[in-house]
Amino acid sequence: MMVVVEQIEIETPDGTAEAYLARPASEPRGGVLVYMDAIGLRPRLAEMIERVASWGYLALAPNTFYRDGSVADLAPTADLRDPAARDAYFADGAMARVRDLTVARLEVDIPAYVQALKTYVTGPLATHGYCMGARLAVRTAGRFPEEFVAVAGFHGGGLVTADPASPHTCIAGTKAEYYFGHADHDRSMTPEHVADLGRALEDAGVTHTNVIYPDAPHGYTMADTCSYQEAGATRHFTDLEALYTRTMA
Repeated sequence: MMVVVEQIEIETPDGTAEAYLARPASEPRGGVLVYMDAIGLRPRLAEMIERVASWGYLALAPNTFYRDGSVADLAPTADLRDPAARDAYFADGAMARVRDLTVARLEVDIPAYVQALKTYVTGPLATHGYCMGARLAVRTAGRFPEEFVAVAGFHGGGLVTADPASPHTCIAGTKAEYYFGHADHDRSMTPEHVADLGRALEDAGVTHTNVIYPDAPHGYTMADTCSYQEAGATRHFTDLEALYTRTMA
């Protein structure tokens, strides 16, 4: 299926966020809000949403770090397939941007992203994210519990914390089906955290999958970094497409 990927702008109360938009050739069967990882919007994210659009859905991926700079400003300049270059990138402000994306800021941003998605598509909505983006996907469904039919997170970090506003607390009251593919030996999402997340999903009474991908490092979907694992990346696309087929038919 032919897919068109373009860069657009989303107006938020705090400024303009660039975004990638991928459109299927035919009328989309639904809309998918895709949240980036801590490295940001870049060609790999464009490839990933192009894949989602090839399944027949419109996909929108915003630059959630828009307050810190444009897509071009924040793009890596080194080859992050080199472990030293990846470490240097994260040491040079990436994690500060993650920390600065507070719950208060997300309360401003998420409605703007959802509204932008809805201007391009009618029908069911879904969302998924990578790394920190998994948290944003969960918060999006919590903010719009009647509108999102599916939520997924891959190598997500910090989904369960001691904070009263922890992302996992947003699951209660939602109706979506959830899919989580966790990284193995992930300090930001330990087996204990995965178990706590499972209990939150059970308590919410939602259909869910909550699994750890074997031998998959944090960042396993990202082919432009040294964390890439082909088996995990392939599995994630397969399971994500199946999730959307089930929920957005």
